[in-house]
Amino acid sequence: MDIFERMLAGGIIPNDDPEIGNAWEIVFQTIELSALLNSSKNIHQIREVLSKIIGKQISENTTIFAPFYTNFGRHIQLGENVFINHGCSFLDMGGITIENDVMIGPKVNLITENHPVDPQKRKNLDLKSIVIKKNVWIGAGAIILPGVTIGENSIVAAGAVVNRDVPSNVIVGGVPAKMIKSI
Repeated sequence: MDIFERMLAGGIIPNDDPEIGNAWEIVFQTIELSALLNSSKNIHQIREVLSKIIGKQISENTTIFAPFYTNFGRHIQLGENVFINHGCSFLDMGGITIENDVMIGPKVNLITENHPVDPQKRKNLDLKSIVIKKNVWIGAGAIILPGVTIGENSIVAAGAVVNRDVPSNVIVGGVPAKMIKSI
């Protein structure tokens, strides 16, 4: 497996991996394109530049408001009819999948990257994917941590920190997020 396949498979990527330069190349391209994305004049330009960043055409019925931040981009998969509000940050080296009809509030952070606790290994990447299932609503300022799946139709309350999977058809909130009620 090449480094990109290993990143998506999850787990530790050593900071001295012989292929790490290939990942950094994508990061540097994404930094350049992000400046264009965040100076776009309309939603069509945003969609066009973000399509270049993620390497796939974004659906015309998907809306992203700038500013939008990502460090990698190539490991983001966006479904149909997705809405992403202002100021969101997606750290996607471990892979982010957003299914159809998802709404993401302003300043939401989706983070697939972590580091080992051991100080000798701390510069390594510890990657785990995030999956946001159909018809999910993530409230303003929520943080979704590595390895989390948000089940279909669920709601993540504003400001929640989600560190474990969320079942379908529930509302979660708090730090760390806990189930508030079933829908």
